[in-house]
Amino acid sequence: MTTELRRLRNYIGGEFKDAADGRTTEVVNPATGEVYATAPLSGQADVDAAMAAAAAAFPGWRDTTPAERQKALLKIADAFEARADELVAAESENTGKPLGLTASEELPPMVDQIRFFAGAARLLEGRSAGEYMDGMTSIIRREPVGVCAQVAPWNYPMMMAVWKFAPAIAAGNTVVLKPSDTTPASTVLMAEIIDSVLPKGVFNVICGDRETGRAMVEHSTPAMASITGSVRAGMQVAESASKDVKRVHLELGGKAPVVVFEDADLAKAVEDIAVAGYFNAGQDCTAATRVLVHESIHDEFVAALAKAAADTKTGAPDDEDVLYGPLNNPNQLKQVAGFIERLPAHAKVEAGGHRVGEKGYFYAPTVVSGLKQDDEIIQNEVFGPVITVQSFTDESQALEYANGVEFALASSVWTKDHGRAMRMSKNLDFGCVWINTHIPLVAEMPHGGFKKSGYGKDLSAYGFEDYTRIKHVMTSLDG
Repeated sequence: MTTELRRLRNYIGGEFKDAADGRTTEVVNPATGEVYATAPLSGQADVDAAMAAAAAAFPGWRDTTPAERQKALLKIADAFEARADELVAAESENTGKPLGLTASEELPPMVDQIRFFAGAARLLEGRSAGEYMDGMTSIIRREPVGVCAQVAPWNYPMMMAVWKFAPAIAAGNTVVLKPSDTTPASTVLMAEIIDSVLPKGVFNVICGDRETGRAMVEHSTPAMASITGSVRAGMQVAESASKDVKRVHLELGGKAPVVVFEDADLAKAVEDIAVAGYFNAGQDCTAATRVLVHESIHDEFVAALAKAAADTKTGAPDDEDVLYGPLNNPNQLKQVAGFIERLPAHAKVEAGGHRVGEKGYFYAPTVVSGLKQDDEIIQNEVFGPVITVQSFTDESQALEYANGVEFALASSVWTKDHGRAMRMSKNLDFGCVWINTHIPLVAEMPHGGFKKSGYGKDLSAYGFEDYTRIKHVMTSLDG
């Protein structure tokens, strides 16, 4: 007996459609390794149609009042909340994430973030008008940029879609959003929910692969391209967008240093770092996966972290005792396993280091010690449930090691010394510094990095402003 596969479709101009040429891809549940749906493999004709729909809708949406845009986003937030169980189920099937944690840790912040940007829509203002030349008054206008081409990743499909569309739509833009080819289900469901709220063409979803995303970015219609993804993908987007000088918003990889000093609350640090390192199977660019520990407490910390790893459970989405589910796809499983297989002789696997089970893409919570700064696993993003531990001698060396990677997204410092915490937060070259905690995010504060972690901000008023352009208007007072 065969189970009929779910059929996902593009959402273009208010209508659900197959790919113009009928091509599809299979969608796999990473917890089982089994195909459960098909999705369109969108080509140039689909991209053209979505861009045309967004362009046609833009003038009307641009001219809505901030109050109207706020009302629409609040309706979307309410609708997502009302259908939370469906969204959580779709996201879990997409990703293999635990149902309970997705419902408690992802859905509520996501709804809150939409409501934040609904409020931000009412605060779209320029500086006050003034006379900076005799007989002339200058005015600053903030305007939407136009059609936005947006590409979301597979690690947080729902939440990253919100981070993309909510500020763009709040600012008066229209959107063509592509979910990852491995996780389209929850985004298509979001389109179904949004359909009853927004005018046709304001929000469009097209499914597809890397070539679909490339066609979106290279298309002549969008004024802005936004991507959350790998450094390689970000570089390709920036290069493609440069050909017609599109605005680009990039949230790329991370390699967050977690600096633990000798006066830190060791038990709290271990507990919190294990959660922040293993949550979502470590598939988070801010994950606490690169720990730097003062030499005086290194051995004690490693032993405690190895025990925490052994006590951490991964498993099926309906298991209430698990902290995280599977890696997203077989290629990601291969990548994570490869880092462990290629460890240098001086490294030591203190916990984990192996696949869990033969069904799905589960990997054990892993701790690796004895590493050097130039080791591959220190310099490159693993994006899996692997925490590395290095030792340092003093504050200067801690900073040298922490900043000695090409990524610069997030970091944390663990100490009871206020002065040291302030010095470290000043000198850490990362877009976010947490002190005695790691990974909490709020809608009001910006998220974004430096160096190869990209540029532009998500969340906050800064993220909202990224989706606007500034115009100077000067008028003569003589009539």
